[in-house]
Amino acid sequence: MDAVTPSLEVAGLAFAYPDGHQALFGVDFTIGRGERVALLGPNGAGKTTLVLHLNGILSGGTGTVTVAGLPVGKRHMAEIRRRVGIVFQDPDDQLFMPTVREDVAFGPAAAGMKGAELEERVRTALERVGMEAFADRPPHHLSFGQRRRVAVATVLAMEPEILVLDEPSSNLDPASRRELGDILRSLDVTVLMVTHDLPYALELCPRSLVLSEGVIAADGKTGELLSDDELMRTHRLELPFGFDPRSVTMGA
Repeated sequence: MDAVTPSLEVAGLAFAYPDGHQALFGVDFTIGRGERVALLGPNGAGKTTLVLHLNGILSGGTGTVTVAGLPVGKRHMAEIRRRVGIVFQDPDDQLFMPTVREDVAFGPAAAGMKGAELEERVRTALERVGMEAFADRPPHHLSFGQRRRVAVATVLAMEPEILVLDEPSSNLDPASRRELGDILRSLDVTVLMVTHDLPYALELCPRSLVLSEGVIAADGKTGELLSDDELMRTHRLELPFGFDPRSVTMGA
């Protein structure tokens, strides 16, 4: 894929559930290769519905989703699911094998990889999240923060085009939150981070999208959006008490 093709293009995406609840009303945005973007919005804004469209778990609405130039649809589904790595909020939804190594090997092995190539892929993925020393441990013996890092590794092992993280900082203690942040900054993949943790979005994502009532209400520099009191109030986005986004110096 050339550098010009965006990692993700969403155009006119609208979707209603079978019960008639309309979750998305025409969502448009593009994420370039290697960008780190936060998806912000109140509960019920449609964030999860949007994420589930990115790898075809949900479909049947109108509009298009294109990943690395490939339209999301039945024809390219296996390839799309390899390219869009979703890390769910609860790592236990992703970890189900007896050891960390087997969990990380699961996706590539299912895709036909084996032997030394598979071992190398697993080692690299665990190294990228600082968990290579835990390869032979059962996942349920790890701390929550460690399990979340292994869940990220299971996705990285597929060498995705885009890493989608659902509430990555939830239930993490401050040290685990910082460690995960350092890992996410070090990765050379496109990142879309769905989060209520606005300081974390500011720390990790130069750009943010605000999804509200099924449409993109704002798209811009994270610091500018979080400093816009009117925007924040309108879309029920709450900064932690005493947190001033204007006082934060952004990391690269």
